[in-house]
Amino acid sequence: MTSFPEGRMAVVALCSLLLAACQSSDESPRPHFVSDYNSGVKASVLPATTRQPGKTSQAAARTDGRYFIEFRSRYALSYGHTYVIFGRTNAAGGMVNPEVAGLHPASNSAVPYVLGHFVPVPAETGWSDGDLEEQYRSASWRVMLTEAEYRKVVAFIRDLQASTKTWQASVYNCNAFVASIAGSMGYKTPGIWLRPQQFVTKLREMNGG
Repeated sequence: MTSFPEGRMAVVALCSLLLAACQSSDESPRPHFVSDYNSGVKASVLPATTRQPGKTSQAAARTDGRYFIEFRSRYALSYGHTYVIFGRTNAAGGMVNPEVAGLHPASNSAVPYVLGHFVPVPAETGWSDGDLEEQYRSASWRVMLTEAEYRKVVAFIRDLQASTKTWQASVYNCNAFVASIAGSMGYKTPGIWLRPQQFVTKLREMNGG
């Protein structure tokens, strides 16, 4: 049972979250950014919609057959969603059979989402509608990994998915879930109350991506 002070803190946290959301808004989609993990090699990649058929960027050429994890945010009717995509890339830098991990209420109904701003609600930790659709992407940072690095990150994601059962907007939300993954890789992480687009952008900037 929640004590009064804890309940009051939750209300304050929720009010802060909603106030921040009201005072900011998402911007136009950010470019794709690609970094090599622990190597300091970085490159900006043009959005897929601007690439010419048959041509690839230098960054895309470097990613052929490589493993990756991509920190991504997308637009939504609310303030958006933060999640990760991971897998391998093809010769054009495209994703091959990607997997998605992200924390969200375990329902398509708006009711658990609303309730989740006050109390923890049952959650899912995989794909949600729109995660792989380019038109909804608002920001992304792809990190290229060796096979050993990839297996370590994926093992952490699997454990995190198995242990995470609830979603709560002001305590453990989609940003916090992704922050746990980024933190396991040794990255600095921004506050979890940012809008998803701001969270992914700041995550990249804080870590030199």
